[in-house]
Amino acid sequence: MAASIDIRVPDIGEYDSVEIIEVLVAQGESVVAEQSLITLESDKASMEIPSTHAGTITELVVNVGDKLKEGDLIARVTSEAPAEAQEKPTATESQTTQAASAGSANVGRVIVPEIGDFEEIEVIEVLVNVGDVVELDQSLITLESDKASMEIPSSIAGKITSMAVSVGDKLSQGALIAEIEGSAATAETPAKAAPQPAESETATASNPVTTAPVANKPQSKTSPTQKLADESYRKAHASPAVRKFARQLGVDLSLITGSGRKNRILKDDVQEFVKSAMSSAGSNYGGAGHAGAGIPSIPEVDFSKFGEVERVEMTRINVLTSENLHRAWLNLPMVTHHDDADITETEAFRQSIKKEAADQGVRVTGLVFHIKALTAALKQFPRFNSSLSADGQSLFYKKYFNIGIAVDTPNGLVVPVLKDTDKKSIYELSEEMTDLSTRARDKKLKPSEMQGASMTISSLGGIGGNGFTPIVNPPEVAILGITRAKMQPVWNGEDFTPRLMCPLDLTYDHRVIDGADGARFMAHYCKVIGDIRKMLLY
Repeated sequence: MAASIDIRVPDIGEYDSVEIIEVLVAQGESVVAEQSLITLESDKASMEIPSTHAGTITELVVNVGDKLKEGDLIARVTSEAPAEAQEKPTATESQTTQAASAGSANVGRVIVPEIGDFEEIEVIEVLVNVGDVVELDQSLITLESDKASMEIPSSIAGKITSMAVSVGDKLSQGALIAEIEGSAATAETPAKAAPQPAESETATASNPVTTAPVANKPQSKTSPTQKLADESYRKAHASPAVRKFARQLGVDLSLITGSGRKNRILKDDVQEFVKSAMSSAGSNYGGAGHAGAGIPSIPEVDFSKFGEVERVEMTRINVLTSENLHRAWLNLPMVTHHDDADITETEAFRQSIKKEAADQGVRVTGLVFHIKALTAALKQFPRFNSSLSADGQSLFYKKYFNIGIAVDTPNGLVVPVLKDTDKKSIYELSEEMTDLSTRARDKKLKPSEMQGASMTISSLGGIGGNGFTPIVNPPEVAILGITRAKMQPVWNGEDFTPRLMCPLDLTYDHRVIDGADGARFMAHYCKVIGDIRKMLLY
C-alpha cells in the first residue's frame, strides 16, 4: 500500500541555517531514490540534498531563500514502499504522544526533554515566574552547555504554580522545570526542543558584520565593575542566537535596549548598536572617509563614464570566502616563510610507479607526496597541529592528522579535508583526493568533509608561479603554499648539477609560531619531501 514519507535534511555538520539556492523538483513530480531535490549553499560550499525514497512528491514545503538545518522537512513523498519504510517517531515524540493520551489533569509537569549526550547543563536564565500565565511553546528557561545555548519552551498553556529551577542550577534530561495549571495539562510532559529563532534574530553567514572593538577585553582579574557588567549581560533579554551573535562581535548586551516584544533584544538591535559604534569610531579617526577601525574606505567609482561595463554578481561562495579571508587578515598577525625543496628523487620515484598505479586505476600526483610529508612534519612539530583558544590564553593540541586541500571550482574555492592521513597509503590518499576534488567541483561535498583540518595545502603547481603568500584559514595556525617545480642548476660543492626545485611558502599565525620555529619546520619539511624514505621515520 502507498505510504507517505517525510524527506528531511540529513546530517550537514555543525551548520544550523543553510540557505536554499535551488529547488530542483516540483510538487506532483515523480522522483527516484538519490535524486537531488534542493541545493543548499553555506559559507564554504554548495551541496545537493537527495531524496531518500522513490515516489511522487505530494507536498513540497521549501522555497528558494529558505534557511534549513538538520531534521527540517523538505517534502513529503508518496511511495509504494511498505509501511515499515516510514520513519519511526523519535523517543521524544513517543513520550509526548503517550503523555498526551494520559488524560487531562489540572496540573502538568514540564520536564527537560531529550538533549542528546549532554548532562548537568547550567541554567543561565529563568524567563518566567510563579504566577505567570504562559502560552504553548513560550520559553521558560535557557540552558547553556560548552557548545550551545538552548531555550526550553513550555509544552502546556496555563498558569505556573511552581518553579523547580533557579539560575545556576544544572539539569539533565527528565529534570523537573515547572508545574503548570492548564486546561489540558498532562501528568508529565517533556518540553520540546526550542525552535530556531526567526531570521531577524538569527546570525547568518550571509550578513556578517566587521566591527571595531565595542566591548572591553576580558581582564585577568574580575573587578567589581566587571562582575556587575557580567550580571547585566546574563539578565539581558535575548535569545541564544542573538547572544552568540553579540559575543562574536564583542558587544555588551547590557548596553542595548531591545525593540522586540517585552524589550527582547533582536539581531537588528545588535547591528544598529554596532553601526552606531562604528560611526563614532570613524569620526574619531578622521570622519566619513574612514571605516570603523580607522581604515580608509575605498570610494565608489562610476566606471561607466570611462566606457562600456558589465556588472556581474559574485557567487555566494566568492563573497563569503572573501569575507572570511578579510576577517583572518585583520585578526591574525601572519608571517610567510619562503623556501625551495629539492624533489628530484621524489619525482623520479613518482614517475617509476605511474604504470603500477594506473594498473590499479589510481592517478598519483606530486601533491599526495606533499600530504604525506606535511603529516610527518606535523608529528615532529606538534605546535603547527594546534589551534588557539578564543580568549588567546591556551592552545588545543590535536592528536589527529587531517590535511585540507584547496580546490579551485567554477563556483569558487573550497577546501575538502583528507582525514587520518597518517594511517593511509599513497594509493589510498590519491584515490580519496580524486574523489573529493571531483565532488567539490560537482557541489556534492558534505559539510563534514570540509571541517576538522590540522593544516591546509594550497597548491598552484598545476598553474605556475614562483611563490605567493597564502592566508591562514582559522582556526588553523598555518598553511603551506606550493608552486610549480622547475629544473635549476644547484651547486653541490664541486660543480652545478640540474635539480628539480619546488618553491614552498609557509604562512603562520605569529601569535602561536615564532620565526625560528617556522624556519625549523620548513627545513625539516624540505628534508622529508626530498627523500621519501624519511616519511617512514615519523
